[in-house]
Amino acid sequence: MNNFTQHDLTADIVKANNPRIGVIALSTDFTIEQDYRNICHSIPVDIFVNRIPFENPLNHENYLKMANHISEVSSQILPSQDLDIIAYGCTSGTIAIGSDRIKEEINKTKPKAKVTTPITAALKAFNHLGLKNIAVLTPYPKDVNVTVYNYLIDNNINIESFSSFNLEYDSEIAQVSLSSLEKEIKKIDLSNVDGLFVSCTALKIVDVLDRVERSQNTIVISSNQAIIWDCLRTVGIDSKIKGYGKLFLS
Repeated sequence: MNNFTQHDLTADIVKANNPRIGVIALSTDFTIEQDYRNICHSIPVDIFVNRIPFENPLNHENYLKMANHISEVSSQILPSQDLDIIAYGCTSGTIAIGSDRIKEEINKTKPKAKVTTPITAALKAFNHLGLKNIAVLTPYPKDVNVTVYNYLIDNNINIESFSSFNLEYDSEIAQVSLSSLEKEIKKIDLSNVDGLFVSCTALKIVDVLDRVERSQNTIVISSNQAIIWDCLRTVGIDSKIKGYGKLFLS
C-alpha cells in the first residue's frame, strides 16, 4: 500500500461487570501487588494498582508524609472512573496516619469507593474467626512495633507474645526467605493463643500460610491475606480459595 488508507470498523463496546478493586501500594513495596495477583487470578475481579511515594526507613515521620499524597494517588487509579473498594496497602502506616484520615483522603477523589486497610481488615478477620488472644510477628523496628502493640490492645486484642525481625527497609523485608520465616515462627510459643498475626504488606508469607497453619496447628492472619479477603468479601465475592490459609476457607 503506497498511500495511507484506513478501513473503518465497528467496535462493540461492552461495559465490564467485574467489581473494581483499587490498591494503593507503597513505592517501596515488592510484595502486595504480587499477592493480589496470585490470590485473585481466577476470581472475577479487576485489580488496579497505583503507587504512593514512601521513603525508608520505617518510622512514624515517614509514614505521616504519605497522608498528603493519598487523595491524588487515589484519583489516578482509573481517573474519573468509579471503584468499588480501595485498599490502602500499609499496615503500620495506617496506624500512624489513622484509618479515618485515610478514608477521608481517598473519598475526596473517589467518593463512592469503600476503603480498607491491612490492620482494619485484620481486626475483621480476628472477629470473623473468633481470635481474641494472639501472638504477633512483624519485621519492623521496635518504635514501630510499639504502635502496633498499642493499636491492637486498644482494639481489645490480647497479645500473648510479640516477635520481630527488626528491619527498617522494605527491600530487606521482601527478601526474608520463606524458609527462615517458617523456621522463626516455630520458635514462637503458640500453644496458648487463638492464632498468629503476621504484620506488614512487604513480608512474603502468603505462599506458606497453609504450611505454617498445619505445622503449628494454629490460624495465621497476615496483612496481605486479610486485606485481600476483606476486599473480596466487601464486593460480594464469597468464594473459598484454597492455599492461602483458613481465613479464605471460612
